[in-house]
Amino acid sequence: MAEVEQETQNYEESTDESEEEESEEEPKLKYERLGNGVTEILQKDAASCMIVHDKFLALGTHHGKVYLLDIQGDVTQHFDISSVKVNQISLDESGEYIGICSEDGKVQVVGLYTREGFHESFDCPIKIVALHPQFSRSSSKQFVTGANKLLLYERNWLNRWKMTVIHEGEGTVTNVKWRGSLIAWSNGVGVKIYDVNSKQRITNIARDNTDFRPDMYLCSLCWKDNITLIIGWATSVKVCMVKERDPTDLRDLPSRYVEIVSAFESEFYISGLAPLGERLVLLMYVKESLEQTQDNEQCARPRLDIIHHLPDSYEEISSDALSVRGFCENECRDYSLEHSNGESLFYIISPRDIVVAKERDQDDHIEWLLEKKKYEEAMMAAEISQKNIKRHNILDIGRAYINYLVDKGDYHGAARKCQKILGKNMDLWENEVYRFKKIGQLKAISRYLPRGDLRLRPAIYEMILYEFLESDYEGFASLIREWPGDIYNNMAVVRSVLDHLDGAPNNRTLLTTLAELYTYDQRYDKALEIYLKLRHKDVFQLIHKHNLFSSIKDKIVLLMEFDREQAVNMLLDNEDKISIDKVVEELKDQPELQHVYLHNLFKRDHHKGQRFHEQQISLYAEYDRPSLLPFLRDSTHCPLEKALEICQQRNFVEETVFLLSRMGNCRRALQMITEELQDVDKAIEFAKEQDDAELWEDLISYSIDKPPFITGLLNNIGTHVDPILLIHRIKEGMEIPNLRDSLVKILQDYNLQILLREGCKKIIVTDCLALLKKMHKTQMRGVCVDEENICGSCHSPILPADAAKTFSAVVFHCRHIFHKDCLPSPGMFCNICSAKNRGPASGMSEV
Repeated sequence: MAEVEQETQNYEESTDESEEEESEEEPKLKYERLGNGVTEILQKDAASCMIVHDKFLALGTHHGKVYLLDIQGDVTQHFDISSVKVNQISLDESGEYIGICSEDGKVQVVGLYTREGFHESFDCPIKIVALHPQFSRSSSKQFVTGANKLLLYERNWLNRWKMTVIHEGEGTVTNVKWRGSLIAWSNGVGVKIYDVNSKQRITNIARDNTDFRPDMYLCSLCWKDNITLIIGWATSVKVCMVKERDPTDLRDLPSRYVEIVSAFESEFYISGLAPLGERLVLLMYVKESLEQTQDNEQCARPRLDIIHHLPDSYEEISSDALSVRGFCENECRDYSLEHSNGESLFYIISPRDIVVAKERDQDDHIEWLLEKKKYEEAMMAAEISQKNIKRHNILDIGRAYINYLVDKGDYHGAARKCQKILGKNMDLWENEVYRFKKIGQLKAISRYLPRGDLRLRPAIYEMILYEFLESDYEGFASLIREWPGDIYNNMAVVRSVLDHLDGAPNNRTLLTTLAELYTYDQRYDKALEIYLKLRHKDVFQLIHKHNLFSSIKDKIVLLMEFDREQAVNMLLDNEDKISIDKVVEELKDQPELQHVYLHNLFKRDHHKGQRFHEQQISLYAEYDRPSLLPFLRDSTHCPLEKALEICQQRNFVEETVFLLSRMGNCRRALQMITEELQDVDKAIEFAKEQDDAELWEDLISYSIDKPPFITGLLNNIGTHVDPILLIHRIKEGMEIPNLRDSLVKILQDYNLQILLREGCKKIIVTDCLALLKKMHKTQMRGVCVDEENICGSCHSPILPADAAKTFSAVVFHCRHIFHKDCLPSPGMFCNICSAKNRGPASGMSEV
């Protein structure tokens, strides 16, 4: 195997050196030289033909020898057949029998294990030999040979060989392939197919390229399956399909025929072909044009192309130039292509070299991706085919990717990949951390360190924290917030922070981080002091989360000064932990803050702080007058006299008016509105609210000599007071602004009232008429009286048991039924409805 690997390496190196440009497209095949015994053979001899079996190889040489080789190229057996060139070798499907023909006319068909069989020498070179695929199992032991004739040999019942001429007269037979019952062969004229079962030749496919010598550009034949034949000749390629003829066709024709499903011209000369799934593999002989020298052309490296054939063209999928030993001296007929049916192996045979091509597997694909530095794709491919790859693993690919990113300077990218690649391997994690430290990139890997169930040693995390603490306070603070507090030594980190605070005592970032560290260490009092000192927004969250209400009873003023809204809401939400009295006491020297707290308390519950309502009057008057009047309206606990005194001292007219009206002194309140506010609209509104005739009289009396007030009254009192009372008292000749508009509005309002009354009257009359009709219709309905009805008074059946007996019954419109004798008097009231206080029935009928 060492020699095979060395040969492979040498072949790949020679191929790489000969490539002028390295293609970015991944090759479809990989190549290696068949070494070991083959190397020794071809140093002294030249290959002339080869046949491939799933278990072994058979190689014929120009010196008339046949070697049996294993897959690695080691010789297992060899036969001296002749002293001249071996032209062709054939094997049956079992690999038990071999057929050999040589240039001196010798033909041997023998068992590899018995050495019994057919031995014959002819007087002309035998070019081809082919065994029946089932030769070992068949009793007739059929095979064909070819020179100027194609001869079929088979054993008869006497165990003698019988020869049949299948074809002759068209020159030398150059190639033959046997598949199932079909034999395909070529000569100088074209390709024929013969059906052994029906003993009929079913087709003749003429040669297209008649300009090329058939002995120099040999025809290549290959059966893709039992009915599909592929033909390559010079630059022409045809794909033929054998089909069954319609049994209703009465013409004297073979039962099968051939249809050419694809035909196209290749760029170079075909030396061999083979199927690869639905695609074709073509071995092509290439000639390069030279400048004017002694020779116009020279041989180039042969090409192995994979194509997808179409009806009249093809698509090239891949093309590889092969560095075959001695390719400059070879001709088209010196190359051949054999393939293994069991595996996708292709053997390129030339006189001095044999190259094996095989489909690239997932390991090869990954290796190519790694060579191209496509690590991301290589990792994806390894993950998908994890069970099938042998030479690679995800971890090694991933580490190579990390190394590549580090070498490229993409430290953050490399650190990010560590999270996925290193996974739960803590040793590898620590190695990577120390490598990042060595190159000065600890910050890059800090965000991706494991911090869940699997963790590194605390010293690793502390090392990174100290790195940030020396150069990046913000980054240090970010890590403290992101990392759990138990993955490093909290106290050691606290000491380091305190040391840095000695040099920067007012650094807000360090103080905030120190508070967070104290919180992790459950030293909440120290954290609270720092937060309050910094007025940090998280102070309220800290108090709530850790129930620090006992620690803030003497810090209420600080909290209120920092954020009134949050502080008040927190205090009100936790009255059971900090009482209202305690808060008011703490805020006694801060009356404005005290007002904010009591105001929000009153908004939540009008009764909880009732003992502070008297105090709140002064606080509202001082700090929030717009809220004083709503407070006076809603509070039922503030002393009215005290409130009135404060409002009068501060000349709060609106509040004084409200208090006077609430205390029953409405006339004085109205007087303040008219005299001090001089607001006719408010005066009218006040009079409407009180709905007192005396107030209206006072308002009219006050307004009678004030034209603006008269205008306001005329516009607004129409629905409460008869405007005639005001109009009669207006002095003659007084000029009143907008009097005409006011009178028009009075008339419009009156007209509107008349229209509303008429509309209401129509609606009521319509409804009454509809209901009357409904009642009349209901009362006109008949009432069914049968044996199930009982008297509402005596509770016995209405109908007597004796149908001949006369009876009298009364049925009310309420549907209650009585015996006439059971009713107390002829007043005819329903006893049941009268007992329910529903009044008398609307009528009755007598049965």
